Amino acid sequence: MAGKKIGVLVGSLRKGSYTRMVAKAMCGLNPDLQCEIIEIAALTMYNQDLDTDSPPRDWVELRDRIRACDAILFATPEYNRSVPGVLKNAIDVASRPYGKSAWMRKPCAVVSVSPGAIGGFGANHHLRQCLVFLEMPCLQQEAYIGHANKLFDASGSLANEDTKAFFTKIMQAFGAWIETNAGK
Repeated sequence: MAGKKIGVLVGSLRKGSYTRMVAKAMCGLNPDLQCEIIEIAALTMYNQDLDTDSPPRDWVELRDRIRACDAILFATPEYNRSVPGVLKNAIDVASRPYGKSAWMRKPCAVVSVSPGAIGGFGANHHLRQCLVFLEMPCLQQEAYIGHANKLFDASGSLANEDTKAFFTKIMQAFGAWIETNAGK
């Protein structure tokens, strides 16, 4: 399994984002997974009228980057019991044009992050509904990261060994999931 390329989409744009901090911390915990954050902040909003033979360059780049990945890790905060618009937009852009989805059959995992106690439960489940439609086999192990504002020290490093062990367990399971579902 060595060297699986993982595209990481982070749904939070905030400077100092806990979601981004969690994603970065998780990415370093399975040496067989080479994670790369795919930035989506400046992605043009999806509009089918623009999806012609010459779609916006940033759409083409996103679609190509997704296709080049072996799997995808989605890291999302929860906004109004769902995913942020920027993440939904990236999902929509890469799923088009119809019949040419870059997401098709890519193994994936979802981690939702919140400073609150329930760890983005609503966003996690809303995102999973989209992934079923996109035919992305999603790791069944659910990861709701609550109280994220208390997980890191002043330098941005994980401050708790139990959290690190939990993140490691998720990333090991994700690696096995990718092996089981790659190329199907």
